[in-house]
This record gives sequence, structure tokens and C-alpha cells, in this order.
Amino acid sequence: MAEPVKSDKIKVIACGAIAREIVDICDQRGLDHIDLTCLPAIWHIRPEKIAPGLREKIAEARSDGFERIYIGYAECGTRGEVDKICDEEGIARLPGPHCYAFYTGVEKFMHTSGDDITSFYLTDLIARQFEAFIIEPMKLDKHPELIGMFFGNYQKLVYLAQTVDEELQAKAKWAADYLGLQYEYRFTGYGDLEPELTKANG
Repeated sequence: MAEPVKSDKIKVIACGAIAREIVDICDQRGLDHIDLTCLPAIWHIRPEKIAPGLREKIAEARSDGFERIYIGYAECGTRGEVDKICDEEGIARLPGPHCYAFYTGVEKFMHTSGDDITSFYLTDLIARQFEAFIIEPMKLDKHPELIGMFFGNYQKLVYLAQTVDEELQAKAKWAADYLGLQYEYRFTGYGDLEPELTKANG
């Protein structure tokens, strides 16, 4: 028989694209009450899968006895579906439209995003797995002519870095060169993710 969930535990159902960052924050802050479940990171580019996946994991969490649940997704291109689920279930989510916003800090991002209208963003994860997240799904390796079709309206690639990692910086610069874009590096750290997780745990 499964051990019942302790009442002080909180289930965080998150995007796999931010799993490493959540684990780091929990370790650094001693957030031992967070029980993390992640949906596939590749759904970052398949947002139509997110809402059904969340509903399934929320149902599983309720069945396992979790009373406190937090959604580790922003809006993430779901056309309001994440907010609909949160309203129906009475649970909260990460702020902002996407991870680029909460890493930057949502308030700051909203004030400056107009200057980046022709920017393509990378995070640590996407820089680390650029081939798996961008090149292969878009078949850019097999059809390089698609680069101009997909990225022709962008002017620069902005790497929003969660960690200081020279290897990832080199990969992000390579990605910018691959796409034919100017390169800009911005260190964000964990942005709003850290205080939001801490608040959710409280």
C-alpha cells in the first residue's frame, strides 16, 4: 500500500525545460516540501500537448493525496488553456506569458520586450540542446533553405542565461551564427522563478 502524502507537501507540475533550475533552487533554498513532476521538455514547441498533460498530472496528484498543487508553467502558448485549468482547479501558476519573461523578470520583460520584437531567445536548456529543440524538429539540417523562412524576420539571438557557463555561451554563439543572427548575451539567473517557488512553498 502506497505511503500517504504528508499534508505539508506541495506537488509542483512543471515543464521539463525548467526542471534543472527548479531542482537547483530547491537544493539551494532547502525547499524540501516540493515534490516535482515534469512534463516533457520538448512540449516547449508543442504547446497543444501541455493542457491535456497538466490535467492528467493534476488528477494523479489529487489521487495520490496532494492537496497543494502548483503549476510550473507560464502561459506558454496554450491560448489560455493553462489559466483555464488553474481557474477550474483553484491553483496558481508561474507568472507571465513564457519562461523568457519570468527568467528576465516579468515586470522588466513587459517594459522592454518591445525593443526585442525581432529577437529569438535561448535559455540554458535550449542552448544546451539546440539541435534537439530547434534544428531537428524544424528539419533545418536536412533543409537549410528553411532557416531563412523561419528566421528571416529575426535580427538577433538573445541568450538569456540562468548560469554562468562559458561552454553554453559558446554554443549559443554558434546557434546565432547557424541562424545568421547577431548575438547578445544577457545573464538573468533564475529571475522570478526562485521567489515564486519559495512563495508557493509557503
